[in-house]
Order: sequence, then structure tokens, then C-alpha cells
Amino acid sequence: MDRKILSLLGMATRSRNLVSGEFMTEKAVKQQSAFLVIVSSEASENTKKMFTNMCSFYEVPMYVCGTMEELGHCIGKEFRASVAVTDEGFAKSIIEKLECGA
Repeated sequence: MDRKILSLLGMATRSRNLVSGEFMTEKAVKQQSAFLVIVSSEASENTKKMFTNMCSFYEVPMYVCGTMEELGHCIGKEFRASVAVTDEGFAKSIIEKLECGA
């Protein structure tokens, strides 16, 4: 995963615009406060499928990338299987970087 994306995730965390962990990510999507969901490539197939279906239903962009360690480290935690960005500006910036392959 690119350093710029990890840096943006870290900034979103510090500005309290990111939630992490399966429960909080699911809650943010269902409350429609999530603008982007990132699921670790190491997450279980069941977790990936659950978030794929949920994000499709609630029309939230979802990407599968990065390791659990990378996702956790950039937000100051141990390991994280999923994160949700709750700020539209951060989400747009991260999506741009993800789509251009940065």
C-alpha cells in the first residue's frame, strides 16, 4: 500500500474522521456516515464478502488493499481488518490515490 494513502489514513485518524475494526466500520456504513471503506487483503473471505455486500447496498465505495499490519500501524493500532473514512474530503483524496495506483 502506498505511503501517501497510509499518511492520509493517519491524518483522518488524528482528525477523528476514521473508525476502525469490523464492528465500528459496520456501524458507520449502516448509519450512512462512511464515505469509504478499506478492507485488508488479509481479512477473511467472509469479512470481505460481508463488507462487499453491505457497501454495495449502502452505496459506499469499498477497496480491498493493504495488510492488517499496515492498516493498523498507520492509525496507531495493532492490526485492523477494516477501516471506514467518515469525512468526504479525506475519502475523495484516498480514492483518487487508490484509483491512480499511487
